[in-house]
Amino acid sequence: MLSTDYVPGSPVWLDLGTPDIDAAARFYGTVFDWAFQPGGAEVGGYGLFQTGGKTVAGGMTIEPEQGPTAWNIYFQTPDANATAAVVRDGGGTVLVEPMDVMDLGRMACFTDPQDAFFAVWQPGTNKGLDAVNAPNTLFWVELNTSDVPGALGFYSEVFGWGTTSMPMPGGDGAAYTMIHPARKTAEDMFGGIAPLGDDGVLDRPCWQPYFFTEDCDATAARATEAGGTVRLAPADMEGIGRFANIADPAGAQFFVMTPSPRE
Repeated sequence: MLSTDYVPGSPVWLDLGTPDIDAAARFYGTVFDWAFQPGGAEVGGYGLFQTGGKTVAGGMTIEPEQGPTAWNIYFQTPDANATAAVVRDGGGTVLVEPMDVMDLGRMACFTDPQDAFFAVWQPGTNKGLDAVNAPNTLFWVELNTSDVPGALGFYSEVFGWGTTSMPMPGGDGAAYTMIHPARKTAEDMFGGIAPLGDDGVLDRPCWQPYFFTEDCDATAARATEAGGTVRLAPADMEGIGRFANIADPAGAQFFVMTPSPRE
C-alpha cells in the first residue's frame, strides 16, 4: 500500500489549485480537520495542509488561465529532465519544464496522451508528504482514462510500473488494473487505472486522489454541509470498502474511502 517509503514512480506529493485558497482551507478544515499554513512571497503564497503537525498536501490560489481547479498528483523521479524527455517521446505534453523549487526539489508538469494531468517531483530537502495511509490523508491514487491500454503503455515507459489486475464489480468481465513501483511487488500497490465511466461523475481523463476516512458517510455529510457536492453517493465495493466522490465548492473532485477491515 501507499507509504512514505518514496521510491521512484510512487506518489510523493499532491496539491490543490483553486481560485480561493482561503475558502478551500475552510472547506477542508471542516471535512478533514486540516489546518492550512500559508506560504510567503518567496513561494508565491503556496501553503501546506497539515493534520497533527504533519503535512498531508499543498495548495495555492491559481488564476483560470493557469488551469482547472483540481487536485494534482506528483510522482517521485530521480531525474525530472530525463522523465520529461520520456514523456515527450511517448506522446505526452510537457506543460511546465523541469525547474528547481529553491532547495526543496525539482518539479515538472505534464499531460499524458489522453490529456490527464500529472507531475513529478525530484526530491531535494523535501522528500514528500509527511503522512499517508492514515485517517484524513492520501490513501490511493487512480487514473480514469479514455484508453486504458494506451495509458498503461505510456506510464510503463515513463515510470516502469508493475501491474496486477482484479475483476471489476458487476461481473461483465472488465478488469481493474492496479499499479506498483518498479522492482516492487503487488504488496506495494498504490493506485489503479480504470476506464472513464459514462456516469457523469468524472467528465475528463484525470488522476484522482482517494483520502482515507474512518466514516465515509459522515465525511460526505460534512462536505455537503460545508458547501461541497457529493457527485457519487457513498457505496460499498465488496472486499474493498465504502467510497464516495466529492467536489469541493470550487469544483475540485476527490474520493474518500473507508477501507474494509483486513482479516
